[in-house]
Amino acid sequence: MPRPKKERIVSTPPLYASFKPTGVKRTLLEQVSLSLDEYEAIRLADHLHMDQKDAAQEMGISRPTFSRLIEQAHEKVASFLIEGKEMTIEGGRVHFKGNIVQCADCGCMHRIPVASSLEVCPSCGSTNLIDHAGGFGHGRCCGEYEERSKEQ
Repeated sequence: MPRPKKERIVSTPPLYASFKPTGVKRTLLEQVSLSLDEYEAIRLADHLHMDQKDAAQEMGISRPTFSRLIEQAHEKVASFLIEGKEMTIEGGRVHFKGNIVQCADCGCMHRIPVASSLEVCPSCGSTNLIDHAGGFGHGRCCGEYEERSKEQ
């Protein structure tokens, strides 16, 4: 029996969860799905230029696991770019360290700890806010995760 997969740590949720070629109807496209942990691997290795050892440590996984994850992510991104598929970012056993809340009225983005909430935009006072981590179904586990982190 395989051992259960650990939650991987993701810094913050992605701002966008879907990408597609311009001028092609979504219904005509094949889809490729990038998991949230694959997204984080791309962000750490390719965007922040971290080496695999440090990136793996940041995500709370082993270096060989990170290596497999980044290889899978690269294959999916290449498929998206070369074959003209729609790419979505979704799923995976992850825990966000932080959250991004965006004001739908003024467009300001606010980074907050994942276990906290923001009810009013500090910039314009609007209550029309978009919770990016909540868009990925995140939030119910945060108190539980914080308790486990303190115990370790």
